[in-house]
Amino acid sequence: MGGMGSGRGYQGGKATTSGCRRLDVRQFQRAGLLTPGHSFGWHWTRNGESVASIQARAEEDRLILSYSHKSGGDDWQAMEYPVRLEWTACTMGGRRVWFLCSANGCGRRVAILYLGGAGIFACRHCYRLAYACQREAADDRVTRRVNNIKRRLGWQEGILNQRGWKKPKGMHSTTFERLTREHDALIEVALAGLSSQLDRMRRRLDGVRNDLHGAD
Repeated sequence: MGGMGSGRGYQGGKATTSGCRRLDVRQFQRAGLLTPGHSFGWHWTRNGESVASIQARAEEDRLILSYSHKSGGDDWQAMEYPVRLEWTACTMGGRRVWFLCSANGCGRRVAILYLGGAGIFACRHCYRLAYACQREAADDRVTRRVNNIKRRLGWQEGILNQRGWKKPKGMHSTTFERLTREHDALIEVALAGLSSQLDRMRRRLDGVRNDLHGAD
């Protein structure tokens, strides 16, 4: 049974989802781990090394989690409790599984649970977690979206690097055209923002020069 530390407290400020251990039930479903009676271990890694782990046992419509947890200078505490599962039908056939948040009074249907200071895996609403992208400035969001598109298209990342023109192998033409249109529109926004920043910097420098001349 692996041990796990904690992030922000259960009722703390707005931490981000990227700073917490997470369990994604979609990964478990794809890996075929949710068959009743099946037990498995799950690991979190950093630089190729395991930094935390958890044991789980699948039962009918629930997953039993077992791990050790500590917060701050407290002693390690053994944790074991069930997280309910709910299955819904997919439009194109098959079923999709969800976690039902195990925090008292919640029960939200979610795909991902996070480990916070309370020591349990709960949804991001209960831990008041923000997505990392919600903390980004507008120009950072534009740059991130541009780079996401460039990665999909096999182009070199960076708003100042030239775009490509060849459609990646296996990609539909309509998808390629949609992504290139979105890329070009985002580049215009990014360059306009960069130009605005440069103008503000020039005005500040002009103000500093004027102040220096006035002091002579």
